[in-house]
Parts: sequence; C-alpha cells; structure tokens
Amino acid sequence: MPVTAEAASAAPHALFAQELGLLRRQDPELAEVIGGELRRQSDSLQLIAAENFTSPAVLAALGSPLANKYAEGYPSARHHGGCEQADAAERIAVARATALFGAEHANVQPHSGSSAVLAAYAALLRPGDTVLALGLAYGGHLTHGSPANFSGRWFDFVGYGVDPETGLIDYARVRALARAHRPKAIVCGSISYPRHIDYAEFRDIADEVGAYLIADAAHPIGLVAGGAAPSPVPYADLVCATTHKVLRGPRGGMILCGEEYAERVDRAVFPFTQAGAQMNAIAAKAVAFGEAAAPAFAVYAHRVVDNARVLAGALEAEGLRIITDGTDTHLITADPAPLGLDGRAARGRLAAAGMVMDTCGLPYGDRRGIRLGTAAVTTQGMRQADMAQIAGLFGAALRDDGREASGIRAQVRELTGRFPPFAAHS
Repeated sequence: MPVTAEAASAAPHALFAQELGLLRRQDPELAEVIGGELRRQSDSLQLIAAENFTSPAVLAALGSPLANKYAEGYPSARHHGGCEQADAAERIAVARATALFGAEHANVQPHSGSSAVLAAYAALLRPGDTVLALGLAYGGHLTHGSPANFSGRWFDFVGYGVDPETGLIDYARVRALARAHRPKAIVCGSISYPRHIDYAEFRDIADEVGAYLIADAAHPIGLVAGGAAPSPVPYADLVCATTHKVLRGPRGGMILCGEEYAERVDRAVFPFTQAGAQMNAIAAKAVAFGEAAAPAFAVYAHRVVDNARVLAGALEAEGLRIITDGTDTHLITADPAPLGLDGRAARGRLAAAGMVMDTCGLPYGDRRGIRLGTAAVTTQGMRQADMAQIAGLFGAALRDDGREASGIRAQVRELTGRFPPFAAHS
C-alpha cells in the first residue's frame, strides 16, 4: 500500500544511510555515483522487464564477508582452505533451489544467465552441433545464435519464428524445422515473448528428433517460483535461469536438471567455463530462494501478471499496438508506430518523462518496439489502478513534443514518491 510522502522521500535513503556515510568518508566520488543511482531508482518508474528491487536481506548477503572468500570447486571439494562457511552457504542455496523448483539438481554458481547457457551448451554439445532456437528477430537471446556471441560462432543455429498474424510461436513450424535439420538440441525461451511456452509440446518435438531440450527460463523463472507460470523443470533436460528479474534475487544465474545430467552440468560450470564462485552472490541467491518459498511471494508473482495484463490493455487504449494482443507474464511488447514513433524515439520520450524501459525487435519487419515489465513496480506495491495511471502517463509522454515533459515528469515523481522501492521489503 502507498506510504506517506514524508516517509516515502526518506525511506530509501535512510535504509542506506550508514553505507553511504561510510563510502562518503572513504570515496566521496563513488558515493555520489551510488547516491545518484539510488535517487534515479527512487524517483523514476523502473519498467525494464529484466530488472527488479532486491530485498535489504539480499543486499546484506551481497555485501557480506563472503565477498572475500575464494572458493573454487564445490562443497567438500574446494581448491582453497577455509571454505566451511562457503560450503554451508552453497548447500543451503542448492537445497532451497531444488525444493523451490522441484528439481533433482541445481548448480547455483553461474555468474549470469549467459554463463548458465554457456555451461548448458558445454554440458550437452560439441562445436559445430546444430541447435534450433527462437530467432533473434522474434525475441531470441544473444546466446541463441547471435553471430556476435559465442553461440553463433561455435554452433550451427537454426531459427524458428512466430506466426506473422498472431505473434505466437508456430509449433507446427518448429516441428517441421526439427524434422528437417535434426538438431542436437532445441532451445525454448525468449527475452521478449510475453506468452507462456508450451514445454510439453517442445518436449514432444525434441523426443521425436532425438534432441536435448534446453529451457532458457531467465524471464519466467520467478513466476514459476510463485506458481504464476508453468514450470519447464518436468520437461526440459536442462533449465537455465537468472536469479534476478521476477525472482528478485541478486544478478546471477543457475541451472536446474535431473541427476542424469548433474555431473556433466557441474563440470561444465567448473572447471570448464568458470573458476572461483562468487560466494556472496550465492549466499544472496539462497536468501532470494528462501523469500520466494514464502506464501507472500506467490501473491506477489500473481499480482505481477495481473498488473501486466491491466497495463497492456490500458496501453492499447492509449493507441499502442500490443504484440500477441496481451500477455501471460510480466512482459509486454508494444509497437508505438500507431502514434508515429519507432521504439527508439518512444524510449527517448519516455525516459525524458522518467519512465525507463527497453527497445526490442518486432517480428516481421526491420522495426523496433518497446519492451517493458511490471516486476519492479509491483515490488514497490503498485496495483492495477496504478497501472492505469502509468498507461496514461505513457500516452501523454509519447504524444508530447517536449513541451510537457517536465509536467509529466512531476506526475511520475508523485507516483513513485508514494511507492518507495524498498518500503515493501521493510
């Protein structure tokens, strides 16, 4: 629920007052940068779909003495001494992850989602193998075959797309491509696909052609944790994910799998693709997994989806074209062309008014739209009525030629002032 304006303006800064005070004495230049970022997060709308606000407990783990510990290897098999507490932290994180997602095995060491995908490929594939994945033009990630990325350089990627009319994955086309190319692995997952993925259908296609199934669940995994999205764990051989985004943990990655692939995954993470584990991040992941197992997180995850659906409908009423005509998740992909703008111009106008989001490619056309999400604003405590207000500010900013930006910005500050980013955690 909203808090008073006085409490709102003081809450985030009071929460970090001790840390910022220490930093100002030691390094005032960096203290100013971090204080500026705190102000930016506090007085603008954070609508980037891949971002969220961690809890103070997660931040405390990130800033803990575990940041000092070198812990190459795995619990009870480290290359450095003094790892008793590091082992305990990692065991807690693994146990919580496997319980939360119903997986037989979890590797919580990947430094990022991309690191997790790299390790997954290393566990199952060899250079030159054929991989079928969502094409980059339709929402595939860089690790799904971009020529600028290791994936596109080391493997032979074949891209599947979406239906040009509905924007939905064409599973019949996926099956036809799998039959034609006989890939070693099929990847399902996206950075901008707003609908649930049919993991059972992908499993059936993979089984038909003898392919591994890798789910890149970086975006929906937090919804999975809260029971607001279907789980890929029963269907995929490996599930790669991030621990930030909707899951609300620290920036990092993880891999979930069955015992059949556990040793291969662990060796692919260490020593093949990474060395020392970031033990402070692993401890912070453990905190986030514990928070996500609480009943309140399920309420939060469903509220994220409800907010996204309301926001998508309200943005459509403001004149934007909503890709796939809605969303099942926290993600919304929109085309501002009906308002005479492309994605980059729209992002610039919105940023000037204090609304932060990304651009993204749009299917079937060399144009860019905008991608936004409701995870962070929902963490702040915003509800469906606030989504309607955000859509109104959106429409006003996109129609503005610059003369009204300051007035819209003031309205954004009024809204964010009632929902300080860390108040809901405190």
